[in-house]
Amino acid sequence: MQNDEKFEQLVSIIIPAYNCSDFIGATLDSVISQTYKNWEVIIIDDCSTDNTEEIVSTYISNDSRIKYFKLEVNSGAAVARNKAVDIAEGKYMAFIDSDDVWFSDKLSKQINFMEHNRYNFTCTSYTKIDDKGNYLGRTIIAQNRRNYDGLLKTSPGNSTVIYDAEKLGKFKIPDIKKRNDYVMWLQVIKKEKYLYGMEEPLSSHRIREGTLSSKKTTLVKYHWRVYREIEKLSILKSCYLILYWITATAFKLR
Repeated sequence: MQNDEKFEQLVSIIIPAYNCSDFIGATLDSVISQTYKNWEVIIIDDCSTDNTEEIVSTYISNDSRIKYFKLEVNSGAAVARNKAVDIAEGKYMAFIDSDDVWFSDKLSKQINFMEHNRYNFTCTSYTKIDDKGNYLGRTIIAQNRRNYDGLLKTSPGNSTVIYDAEKLGKFKIPDIKKRNDYVMWLQVIKKEKYLYGMEEPLSSHRIREGTLSSKKTTLVKYHWRVYREIEKLSILKSCYLILYWITATAFKLR
């Protein structure tokens, strides 16, 4: 039997980073432990002031697949993500936040899911963990299929998404402080039509106290910007989507 690794396509893994020294090691460990081996990690450091660079350097010295770049000026996650996409050379683009972790078979199962079904844009279910990596008793189940309108209502977990850049091209996003990953997915789905989801959870999203993403009320204005300024939706539809998002968040449906 031939070795399946000979047929593995290159996956570019995009990691924007900023002051993530407490968690970036666990994130990289989860990537290194992947059963799928043909990948490159592109870390764009948005001028961290902690020892993120020092920690990443220890990984680079042991694994040439990990690449690190530091921005000259603090510019935000959108700029960092766009630079990483520019550098990426893989057929597939995968994304993981600098404090999230993947299950060891994440890439192998998701790439197989894509290639077997000829899907170009996919996500998976994911679990929620706390600062120490403890499971919080919540698993967000991915929908089997979403079109543009479905994606407007519920965004996939950033660290679960993979798209085929060879077939769809590379996507850039405007400079918005939060929800910039969401804007990227909305761009992709306009070209691909559907986002396909795997029901099996293959990654964990870390909930960190005090971060913007942990304070859901602060995200409303960013959703409004996405709907009105970027997607050019009507006021009525934008209000409906905001109310839908608030309700889903309140009842912990996402």
